[in-house]
Amino acid sequence: MSDPSEPNPLRYFAEVVKQLEEMLQYAPGDALKPLRERLGSLRGMILEHRPPAVAVVGRRGAGKSSLLNAFFGARVAELGHVKARTGRGRWFDYEGARGTLSILDTRGFQEGSAPEEPDVVDSAIPSVLVELRRKGPDLVLFVVKASEVDAAQEGDLDGLERVLQEVERHHKVKPPVVGVVTHCDLLEPKNVALHRGEGADPEELEEKLAHVAEAERTLLKKLQERGELRGSVKAVLGISSYLSFRGDGTVRSDERWRIDELCDQMFHALPEAGRGIFARVARVQRLQEELAQNLTRATAAVCAALAVLSIPVADVVTITSLQVAMVIAIAWLAGRNLDTKAAAEFLGGLGVNVGAALGLREVARALTKFVFPGAGAAVSGVVAFAGTMAIGAAARAYYLRGATMEEAKQAYRDEKGSG
Repeated sequence: MSDPSEPNPLRYFAEVVKQLEEMLQYAPGDALKPLRERLGSLRGMILEHRPPAVAVVGRRGAGKSSLLNAFFGARVAELGHVKARTGRGRWFDYEGARGTLSILDTRGFQEGSAPEEPDVVDSAIPSVLVELRRKGPDLVLFVVKASEVDAAQEGDLDGLERVLQEVERHHKVKPPVVGVVTHCDLLEPKNVALHRGEGADPEELEEKLAHVAEAERTLLKKLQERGELRGSVKAVLGISSYLSFRGDGTVRSDERWRIDELCDQMFHALPEAGRGIFARVARVQRLQEELAQNLTRATAAVCAALAVLSIPVADVVTITSLQVAMVIAIAWLAGRNLDTKAAAEFLGGLGVNVGAALGLREVARALTKFVFPGAGAAVSGVVAFAGTMAIGAAARAYYLRGATMEEAKQAYRDEKGSG
């Protein structure tokens, strides 16, 4: 669990953006509208981040608790092998060093017996609705067992509709839905292990994958046939979530398949404010890369705009300050907490002159007075954009992909050369 007393590594980023926004209040309006929009994009990606809330719903035995364990790679939800086990729909926070996810683990729709937990609500749906009134989810995972995608699904779909209606009624927003087809490892041919597909007979593997695809299509069709659900469904994905644990909590067997792809679908369905922490917690590198690339482009656009402005704000908040903040944020996405000194040292290692009070802006303008008279502002904007993109490329290589400093410097040079 993260230490609450530990300094927030994004505080510097927040201070820089806040200072810029305050200064822009006194600058001419229309000309600065694009810059304000770019700052708003940065704020949404990094500064307004919060733990995403995900509701997991479906029939008893569909594998909701197993899915949570598979996602975290640890036993965080008790499994009910014989009788219904989850007695209440309940939100719980999974807290780790990289952040927190808020998960609503619900009782199964159409359960055939009372759950083992004491003090339960009479039926599954009311227990879920109580929690949904308390807090609305950013995303709903609708979990269906592969062998049951075409078996008495009407009751489950009714339950899903009620969930979305309740969220919309109390929170004025209808959350997106991702359909999850579980237990794909049990489809025929059962001897083919999806998590070790490279060692299977090609024809048998193809047959099994065809059955997975058919299960996905069947569930997607059923979801889309419901007018209440059609606009909310973002994807349907077949997975295997099987994890077995020893008594001491260590993993005995791991047969997970396509969990990273599920994380990808969840990431893109979540609101922007929830994506940063999700990318950190999920530890899926391509999601971290995507968010870091978007962050780099947004920061580079702000730096370019500052470079061409002739207002005092560009001298108060330097381009170098934004670049340091960007490095801190990229490292944060990777699960590392940097201070400004460490970020500045990284820039220094790349050869960026962080000691210059006004960063790339004034350097570029001074050069263009002699090389391109009359075009200084435009050229300095290009220089600031390219330099920031190059720093972002180096930071992604170093912090997200584990490159050496020499490899990061090469990524910096390559990106500057391509700009």
